[in-house]
Amino acid sequence: MVCHCGLVTGKNEPVPLKSIEVEVKVNDHVATVSSTLQYENKEEKPLEAIFVFPLPAEAAVCHFSAKIGETEVVAHVQEKKQAREEYDDALSSGQQAFLLEESEQSSDVFQLKVGSLPPGESASIRLEYVTELAVQADDGLRICLPAVLNPRYEPQGVNSGGGGSAQVTSVPASAVPYNLSVKAHVSSPRPISKVESNCPLDPLNYLNPEQTQATISLAAGHKFDRDVELLVYYKDTHQPTPVVESGQASAKPGSLMGDTVVMLSLYPEFPTSVMSSMTSSGEFIFLVDRSGSMSCPMHRGEGAQERIGSARDTLLLLLKSLPMGCYFNIFGFGSNYESFFPKSVEYSQQTMDDALNKVQTMGADMGGTEILEPLKHIYSQSCIPNQPRQLFLFTDGEVGNTKQVLDLVKENAKSHRCFSFGIGEGASSALISGVAKEGGGHSQFITGTDRMQPKVMQSLRFALQPAVVDIAVDWKVPKGVSVTPLSQPISVIFQGQRSLIYAQLTGESSKQTEGSVTVKYSLAKQPVKNQLCFSLKPAEDTGLTVHRLGARTLIRSLEVEEREGGSEKKATELKDRVVNLSVQSGVSSVFTAFIAVHKGSGEAVTGPMLRRNVPTPSVQGSVYCDAGTHSIKHYFEMADDFEMAENSITVPELTRDPLFQLISLQKASGSWDLETALVLVLGKTLEEVDKTKPEQVDQEVWATVLALIWLHGFKIKDQDEWQLLAIKAVAWIQAQNVPCVPECVAAGNALLGCKVQKETLGL
Repeated sequence: MVCHCGLVTGKNEPVPLKSIEVEVKVNDHVATVSSTLQYENKEEKPLEAIFVFPLPAEAAVCHFSAKIGETEVVAHVQEKKQAREEYDDALSSGQQAFLLEESEQSSDVFQLKVGSLPPGESASIRLEYVTELAVQADDGLRICLPAVLNPRYEPQGVNSGGGGSAQVTSVPASAVPYNLSVKAHVSSPRPISKVESNCPLDPLNYLNPEQTQATISLAAGHKFDRDVELLVYYKDTHQPTPVVESGQASAKPGSLMGDTVVMLSLYPEFPTSVMSSMTSSGEFIFLVDRSGSMSCPMHRGEGAQERIGSARDTLLLLLKSLPMGCYFNIFGFGSNYESFFPKSVEYSQQTMDDALNKVQTMGADMGGTEILEPLKHIYSQSCIPNQPRQLFLFTDGEVGNTKQVLDLVKENAKSHRCFSFGIGEGASSALISGVAKEGGGHSQFITGTDRMQPKVMQSLRFALQPAVVDIAVDWKVPKGVSVTPLSQPISVIFQGQRSLIYAQLTGESSKQTEGSVTVKYSLAKQPVKNQLCFSLKPAEDTGLTVHRLGARTLIRSLEVEEREGGSEKKATELKDRVVNLSVQSGVSSVFTAFIAVHKGSGEAVTGPMLRRNVPTPSVQGSVYCDAGTHSIKHYFEMADDFEMAENSITVPELTRDPLFQLISLQKASGSWDLETALVLVLGKTLEEVDKTKPEQVDQEVWATVLALIWLHGFKIKDQDEWQLLAIKAVAWIQAQNVPCVPECVAAGNALLGCKVQKETLGL
């Protein structure tokens, strides 16, 4: 039996990657992330190490270097084919070389090759990227350091193409043979309220009395069983902010890197009068992943619910919250797909009940993850007149044809909006964020102990907001200064959600030092405008973060345009433009790669070279996927319990979540019936509820008022989840023209021991 010293893979091969150190510098809404990877060859022959790893889809890789001994080699950006040839030539001649390239199928997967590492030699690889921080439902700014790369499902017939698809070697999280450390420095013009994480952190350390700068570190002992997620909270998050950055002194004036670049962070606020009215129309299509990986638990904690179980709970909430008069359908997909109805049906008590009965049988039993075909089917169906299509996609995001999916969504962007939800660790940020961006919607990630329901309900509120149309961005700058937008035109605006705009400013003015941008749009037939002024004088020492993010934004839009086809001449021109911009800015693209060659002392590395794939952690197929848990199927089985209690004076003990029990009893119209099932949730008996009902009040109105008081009195912390169905209940009560609502509310408060005002209820 042969024994290997040091770290080994599942095949008993030594692993050259020893550690990863990450430094994060957060500056308001953007971050610079530097990762240092330590490699060591403990074998007796030269080694080529290959490491496939995830990065945020929004990231712009802007630096790559290698340090061998005391010598540092900084990589340069080159057209991808040329870079690969240079790498192969270097290895053939016995030199050391390093190659970093983006996957041709998904912008959130990278491959690093460390070539011809001599026996006993160590190498330190430094990788740097800049990224925008996504705004969460609770106004936290999300930084995700993906530690988990799940195997991507490749549908039959999909060709990754171009040799750019790398093999992923995965091992269980507990067996990852290298360690990770993370340190973060946060700075902002506004005070930092707190920093949270799905992983244990050392205490937050403020660096100044104003609390505008702070440091924090990942606690020791990270297990690689999840992505590392940091949530940064500022005071006054919704305050619009401009960042003006001076160009690179060595770059040509008039070029992107030589000119000033401005990044504007806008938070459009809609008039209150408009926000108080939700639309009652729409075609709502819910597309739910039912692949085998959806049987994994949401997190590692005890009693964690399966992903598919959480999706079922969420569908219950969604179905109860839809407005009367809309249309809906539900699709499940895996290796194939199926729908609840042949085509979207009008929302009614009957169709809602039919759908809920089918929801309870949904399992993670449909094989692989093929999103493209169900999307093609949905888009092939005609839209319903005066019912804007809203698509909700739920998936743990593991596909190998990401760019095909995004292209399809973009082709159909004018006929629908798409809201996407990445469930669990390892969900592809390129897929989840990209689908929402191309479909004019909003994306959310549900990781760790996050609950899916509040995030999904926020997106439903966005979907029910009046559509913003006729969006225009007007720049006002002094004479002598011109503006070149780097961002795609804004196509979607949601209340309180950030829009980032990048622009290149060429020239200068000797007199005026200020410019402005105005975003104009029409909302519910009302003209609205939001304006932000900014100084033309660049901030001191900001580096090139904004330039690189602006370049990344432009590169991504040009890549999409190139994929859309057209003449061969146009495609070549677009590719050349991307390559030139990527080389000029030092930012990665799908057509370029980072290449570094270390010629060392001039002595060639001799002997046959071994290849080692460095394993990445995977939560799929691990022991965590064996956890079983209850789901909303139990909420439908509770009817037997209620029947047993029908004539009982004592109240049985509730063993399931009373909030979901209450929600499951609401009718499509928004009302509740006065029944034993409801009074059990309220903690009362039918006799007590009947005895306290005002005489002139209808039983259905009384039951609905009691349900609303209970929600406000006992479940206010979960308001994000039940707010829409409560609005529907209030609208139903108002439609009944009940004259004694105040007496009803007072009697309900007395019965339930609450002090909820009728104004609070919305009555």
